[in-house]
Amino acid sequence: MRTDLLGLTTDALAALTNRGLVKRAGREAAPDLRTDADGTVHGDFAGGPTASLPPGGLDAARCTCGATGVCRHVVGVVLAYQHRHAGPAAGPPAGTGEHAQAEGRDSDPPDWSPGQVSDDELTARIGARLMTAARRTERTGYTARVRRATAADPAPQVELATATVRFLIPGDLGFVHTDAVAGSRDDVIALAVWAFRVADELHPGMREVRVDVGGEAGMGGGSGLERALGLAGTVLREGAAHLGQGWEATIADVQRRLDAAGSRWPLLAVGDLAEQLTAYRERSAHYRPELLASHLAELHARHRAVTRPGATLRSSVLGTAEAAETPLRRARLESLGCRIRSLGDRRIAEIYLAHSDSAMVLVLRRAWDDDGAAPARRRIAGSTLAALATGNLVTESAVRSASRTVRLATGRISRTTVSPSRGDWGELSPSLLVTDLAALGRELDALTLRPLRPRVEAELVRVVAVSEVVAMTYAAGDQRLDALIADQAGNTATVTATHTGAAPGRLDSLAAVLAGEEGELRFVSGVAGRTAGGVVIDPIGLAAGGRVVVPDLRPAGGSGPLAVAGTDQHDPLTAVLIDARGLLAEAAHHGLSHLPPTYDARLATAARRLDTLGLRRIAQAVTALAAARSQDSGEAVERTWIDAYLRLEVALDLI
Repeated sequence: MRTDLLGLTTDALAALTNRGLVKRAGREAAPDLRTDADGTVHGDFAGGPTASLPPGGLDAARCTCGATGVCRHVVGVVLAYQHRHAGPAAGPPAGTGEHAQAEGRDSDPPDWSPGQVSDDELTARIGARLMTAARRTERTGYTARVRRATAADPAPQVELATATVRFLIPGDLGFVHTDAVAGSRDDVIALAVWAFRVADELHPGMREVRVDVGGEAGMGGGSGLERALGLAGTVLREGAAHLGQGWEATIADVQRRLDAAGSRWPLLAVGDLAEQLTAYRERSAHYRPELLASHLAELHARHRAVTRPGATLRSSVLGTAEAAETPLRRARLESLGCRIRSLGDRRIAEIYLAHSDSAMVLVLRRAWDDDGAAPARRRIAGSTLAALATGNLVTESAVRSASRTVRLATGRISRTTVSPSRGDWGELSPSLLVTDLAALGRELDALTLRPLRPRVEAELVRVVAVSEVVAMTYAAGDQRLDALIADQAGNTATVTATHTGAAPGRLDSLAAVLAGEEGELRFVSGVAGRTAGGVVIDPIGLAAGGRVVVPDLRPAGGSGPLAVAGTDQHDPLTAVLIDARGLLAEAAHHGLSHLPPTYDARLATAARRLDTLGLRRIAQAVTALAAARSQDSGEAVERTWIDAYLRLEVALDLI
């Protein structure tokens, strides 16, 4: 009895092939089956084709029809075998209409863990060469998110930086699915098994857990960021306003070294630092001293995290286990909306795409010179931006980066199709779909501190199921629309959007949808965060009236009168923290060597205000900065500035 074939659900077959192929196989006339002594199942179809399925997975199957890869006849043999033996996934026989199988099992998932797979089994599956590559990654260390099987989703899975791995049949590595192109990253199967071993040892019974695998804390004594820290020190001493010429070559050298070392997250931080310096030089509105200071502090935070006693695993802080790019298999991407922003005279579109196989959100980004044309009509991969931002993509040309951006490989654009979406987001992965806003708040509270988190795009993009729009107000001074939404249990969050010239119709269209003018509002997609203890959503798309609405792509006009909010002021605690952070950001702007004589008095005032509100540790850090400046110790001033700025940023993230 081939229990592997009997255990395949419709979703599992679709993941290993594609859903259209499964549907076509279900419409084929049922083949005549015969089984060899070694377990190979043969199916003879009317008209001549014969498909054979030996043990070891669908990749080992063969068919005389001449198709490359798995064909509909191979899938048809699986369906017919399931019907004959009435397995858990069995449905009507092939040839009697579209085949329908249970999307999951009613019984409890099998008591099996991928961690039980031996290294000998792994070597037999992926080969000695890929096992050696996997061991190198393990020695460096990597981070994985492990999800155990449930009755609703009986396939245990592991989310790695480079791919998501699903174990579709217990104990059979021939039925392991990854979202990477076949053969391009099969070493991830071993990484996923080892991640399960760690989870089974340290966190038995937990439905979902993040684990660090392998690696050596503080390996090598240094972080590999020394040149990047030297660059950060120069910027901090001289400031963006006094940096002078020639820094581009220094930044390029630092970036080359970080790229060669595979330090993906510091590399992205240095890239953002360079972007801020360029924005200041070009007098762009994109420049913000707080962002410049944040990038400088982040480099030091990552260095400290991997060099202190009892250091955090290097791979999770530096991104050393991240492949620069990974080509994806045939991928179905569901658009959640789009953000339009400006950078000088450039316009940048960011389309957010939910990848069902990996339960994550990827970002497709395009930039162009602003010529006044409507962004919605811009064309990407043969489709308009509006179609991509409100549709479903099926593509074989997607390439995913370490930071979860995605590009459509050139030369294969014809293999990408786009169809309109009805905004049926209720079927998204539970890790992306929010039905309980209180649980979302707890998830945000449990996040690693922002300066140390992986620098992945759309990390906090979620889809929120909306039961009710409680209230909506407009803050005229900030040109900001706020709407209080509630879930079915009555928990609330605030949807907040601010006007920008790059998206002049954002607030008008958002207000219209929230007011119910375009049909029943079912979902809001956006970036989730915390402000003053409450959950806030920066919206990128909405599902209403059987379609997806993207506010950033709508023209201006059309909204009715809104209730004007009262004076919007920060609470005293937040206001003091923001003021203190702004004061320290001035040092990054002007440079520690070029601050005015009044700066130390302002530091003292800021420290007193922080202490008065009970923020004593932060006040002590600001006081230490002032003391170091009075002693004119260059290294001590830089170190105490980093200490104070990191404390302020973390405090603002936590309130």
